[in-house]
Amino acid sequence: MPNRLIQSLKAHGEEFVALRRDLHRHPELGLNEVRTSQRIADCLQRWGYEVHRGLATTGVVGTLRRGTGHRRLGLRADMDALPLQEATGKPWTSAHAGVMHACGHDGHTAMLLAAARHLAEVGTFTGTLHLIFQPAEEHPGGAKLMIEQGLFERFPCDAIFAMHNMPGIAQGRFAFREGAMMASSDDVVITLEGVGGHGAMPHRASDPIVAGAAIVSALQTIVSRNVDPQQTAIVTVGAFNAGQANNVIPQTARLSLSVRALDASVRDLLEQRIRALVQLQAESFGVQARIDYQRDYPVLVNDPTATQLARGVAIELVGAEHVVPQCPPFTGSEDFAVMLQHCPGSYLLIGNGDGPGGCMVHNPGYDFNDDNLALGAAYWALLAERFLSDSTQPLKDMHDEQALPA
Repeated sequence: MPNRLIQSLKAHGEEFVALRRDLHRHPELGLNEVRTSQRIADCLQRWGYEVHRGLATTGVVGTLRRGTGHRRLGLRADMDALPLQEATGKPWTSAHAGVMHACGHDGHTAMLLAAARHLAEVGTFTGTLHLIFQPAEEHPGGAKLMIEQGLFERFPCDAIFAMHNMPGIAQGRFAFREGAMMASSDDVVITLEGVGGHGAMPHRASDPIVAGAAIVSALQTIVSRNVDPQQTAIVTVGAFNAGQANNVIPQTARLSLSVRALDASVRDLLEQRIRALVQLQAESFGVQARIDYQRDYPVLVNDPTATQLARGVAIELVGAEHVVPQCPPFTGSEDFAVMLQHCPGSYLLIGNGDGPGGCMVHNPGYDFNDDNLALGAAYWALLAERFLSDSTQPLKDMHDEQALPA
């Protein structure tokens, strides 16, 4: 059945390759996915879904009900682009300067739409299927916005799943992880206010550059001396801006940090230590520190039982030899983590290819691998049929059984 399913979806392959490339050619930034969401809504309506629009401005939810089953499944695809100038040279290169699909959200959308058509036309399931097309995964966090505007109250789910392509993993392979899979992400801006002066008379000034340099060095000791060595923590100073002339001590300096962790308690520790260290270091140099600490995406934690089901579907579809059962965690971040805080589920990876010349996401030379369209759609279709089945054990009961091996 799995091979026939893949072949069946390949029969519509050219249509969805064309759709994916059209989305790629017309990328839209977060909360501005107007054309994209219209295309999605038109497709879903044509295939018989109930279509709901407007959550988080441009979000789309397509609902399909079959039979008498009570289970409710959510499948999520992100659809926003990035503020990058494309450099692929492909015929479907972005038509909008400075905006491109550099993370594959065009492919994620096309995969879920291909599955949507298959499930509407020949899918066999009983229950409720919610297809969630989410805006603004990159910024400012469309998952949180959709939830705040009633996503799970209006479209309740017993489990929710999302899939992301991953360069470096061979095309045709799937990867899974129970527990923490992706890091939290926090943005920190530190403004140091000193006393400016002449570079020849530094004793008459309070130099925020010297204070900032000391803070940059001291921040590295948080990971090396405050965090358990067996835990993952990252404190990156990505920008240090101060001054314009070599003989002028500026009044202010500004540091921008990215802070990441794979454990919520480590995330809390990092914030506590950064705040304390910055204030005390600044005081020691006679400058004032203002800290703008913005908690962005939380740690993405996959539910073990949902991951067991998701992994089993991949093994059924492509065979165990093409499945990574427990991949290492990633220190990138993903706002699907917010959905997983409200509903059990799992986030999985589909390989985008590991050949020479490939590049990572968020790169001007990146492009989604169209060979994944039929495969990813087949995975979603099979997962929906397995989850929304009369014989499927309720997720809440599955939690009581023995946990999966690592």
